[in-house]
Amino acid sequence: MRNKVARCRPVAQVGSGILLGVTDTREQLSAATKRYRRTEAAHEAAREAVIMAVVAALRDGLGPTDVERLSPFSGAYVRKLAREHEIPPALPGPKRAAP
Repeated sequence: MRNKVARCRPVAQVGSGILLGVTDTREQLSAATKRYRRTEAAHEAAREAVIMAVVAALRDGLGPTDVERLSPFSGAYVRKLAREHEIPPALPGPKRAAP
């Protein structure tokens, strides 16, 4: 039984309603794809806004750990953004406590 998935699916027959299921699935996929493409630009704009907020927070002296906690990004990505925007790393030693 090599192709178990294909054998488990019913064969589409005209008038049985099964063909309608295939059409609904295709319509759902098509609609989801259209929705994704419509919101892609808004998602990218929101991502850029978060990146600029992260950079501003780092420039204002907020530490990478706090920025990581408050943003959707990992610590490694926050540090990468800091390097890309020429923000120097925090000095070694104890850090001030977050308010």
